[in-house]
Amino acid sequence: MRAFIAVVTEGSFTAAAERLDTDKARVSRTVRRMEEKLGARLLNRSTRHVSVTDVGRDYFERASSILAAAEAAEAAVAQKAQEPQGRLKVTAGVEFGTTQVDAWIADFLRRWSKVSVETEYTNRIIDLVHESFDVAIRIGTLQDSGLSARKLGELSYGLYASSEYLRNRPDLRDVEDLADHDLIMHVPRGRPSWSLVNGDQIEKITRTPRCVVNNTITARNLALSGLGIVQLPRYLAGPHVAKGALTVVLPSWARSTVPVHAVFASTRYMDPKVRGFIDLCRERFRADISLTN
Repeated sequence: MRAFIAVVTEGSFTAAAERLDTDKARVSRTVRRMEEKLGARLLNRSTRHVSVTDVGRDYFERASSILAAAEAAEAAVAQKAQEPQGRLKVTAGVEFGTTQVDAWIADFLRRWSKVSVETEYTNRIIDLVHESFDVAIRIGTLQDSGLSARKLGELSYGLYASSEYLRNRPDLRDVEDLADHDLIMHVPRGRPSWSLVNGDQIEKITRTPRCVVNNTITARNLALSGLGIVQLPRYLAGPHVAKGALTVVLPSWARSTVPVHAVFASTRYMDPKVRGFIDLCRERFRADISLTN
């Protein structure tokens, strides 16, 4: 079952062999014997491509559930030792991963000598169960799913500009004054806009910005270069404010806070390595981010 699931999720016998730390021929023989035993073709094979049949897709779903149950049983026994061990697969968004999760993983590896970590930082939503990931760090409102989640905290935001930019620009006393300024907007998708909140007041900023980017790090760097006003998570702007490179503008206005969760497959027993990593993430979020919000 593990061999077949690896071929389906990885898309090839070669990649499946690498994942299972074995050779391609052995994986191929294992799947072939399983097909002979079941009396059904599970995979369509060609020289360049492997695809799953309808019967194989149904078997994949059932086999995944069976292995998940087996792993839960193993985890229940391992919990008695309470020491995280084995490989932990983690995914997160590219920006938050490189600015925060990297340090959390390093701390996790220093604390527990028997664990190893595999990461994939991507802005697509990974299917944790079918792609065999243990934990995802996700920012924003969670989609309805059969997954479990632990809230790490919330990100708060502010508006910032460099002293160089503000030196020769009109005063900023209220949100309407943004009309006289260059804006740098982080827009992953859709039309560029800001929804700013000040108590019960909400102001929509929809005019064309000077710069539109799809990456918060780029938006910060452009603001540091003196090219306009940017909206950033406070944890990301904080070090530059402390050094005087960025200045808070319109401190009463910002977007609403955004939740951050650790998401994992819903099982009765949580593997010690998953529990240990999530506990560490909550601890580090409070220390690294909550104090700067």
